[in-house]
Amino acid sequence: MNFDFSDDQEEIRQAVAKLLDGHTSFAKSHELLDAGAGFDRDLWAKLAEGGWLGVTIPEVHGGSGMGAVELAILAQEMGRTLAPIPFGAAQYLAIPALVEFGSDAQQAALLPEMATGQKIATVALAETCGFAPGAVAAKVVDGRISGVKSPVSDGAVADVAIVAALDKNDAPGFYIVDLKGEGVQVEPLVGMDPTRPQSRLVFAGAEADQLAGANAAAIDRLMDGAAVLVAFEQLGVAGQALDISTKYALERTAFGRPIGSFQALKHRMADMFAKIELARSNAFFGAWALAENDERLPEAAACARLTALEACQFAGEEAIQIHGGIGYTWIADPHLFLRRGWHLKAMLGPTTIWSERLVSALKAPETTSAKAV
Repeated sequence: MNFDFSDDQEEIRQAVAKLLDGHTSFAKSHELLDAGAGFDRDLWAKLAEGGWLGVTIPEVHGGSGMGAVELAILAQEMGRTLAPIPFGAAQYLAIPALVEFGSDAQQAALLPEMATGQKIATVALAETCGFAPGAVAAKVVDGRISGVKSPVSDGAVADVAIVAALDKNDAPGFYIVDLKGEGVQVEPLVGMDPTRPQSRLVFAGAEADQLAGANAAAIDRLMDGAAVLVAFEQLGVAGQALDISTKYALERTAFGRPIGSFQALKHRMADMFAKIELARSNAFFGAWALAENDERLPEAAACARLTALEACQFAGEEAIQIHGGIGYTWIADPHLFLRRGWHLKAMLGPTTIWSERLVSALKAPETTSAKAV
């Protein structure tokens, strides 16, 4: 079985990579960090113009109608370039939730503007650390939501949020909330990566429109899909951290020779490579399971999440170490990778949550497909 990208998918990767390389840079990330907030609106407009913001949105709503693998390709390139745009929460969770659970009217009202970049979406899941359908306190009564969500990625720039909340019977579900409407307070938070700003959302009787069918089991599957897609973005971050570290190690000299020739640094970079390749293998299997709606998705997603977390975190930390004294400075690039890695870790919760999900998946009754293997 071949889990690699097809020729057509590789062409998609090259096209989006060319666009990103031409319109963003690490220097731009530094610029935004120095400014203290915001995102690259020029890049956002270019992606919208190229149709890249509507990859998985159905054609009837102005998108391309592609699948999970194509979105995974975009995710990896977003990670590689550290694209400073509100991409992840919308593409990995908000749009899939609308496509899967939204009514015709809800989809028609939101998806076309999301595809053109006119409307920015996010998701509001966490209330403490990570998210689980059974740990939600926000509540909807008579179509009005009350509660607090924190942290929320891109909450300060988003127009609409898909919010996890309980109904009057304490059943978890997803609700569409206009973040510009009454009863919503957006409070900026200080996050590790200001190019992906975090916020605290306070709902006090804001209007909430339910996404029918988004029960606990459906939300779990949506989270599994997001874990796979975030893993691809983490792969992009980790791979680029290794690339810049390797380049620096070959250029920087000490005692008359490149520092990359020293055994200690060779071991560091070899460890980075090994962790990245393990994560890549798990991420590709996860993408296949997601695209094929395979029964093993929960296990595949948890494995992809855990190994990508490890690879991304390790690569970010090692990049700073390999760059030596300059690696710790604000003007150097290594801390950009560490920041994005921490952001992606917080996005879906820490390793403890996903370790528990993996154990639960492994304990589940053996599936028909697993028996066949």
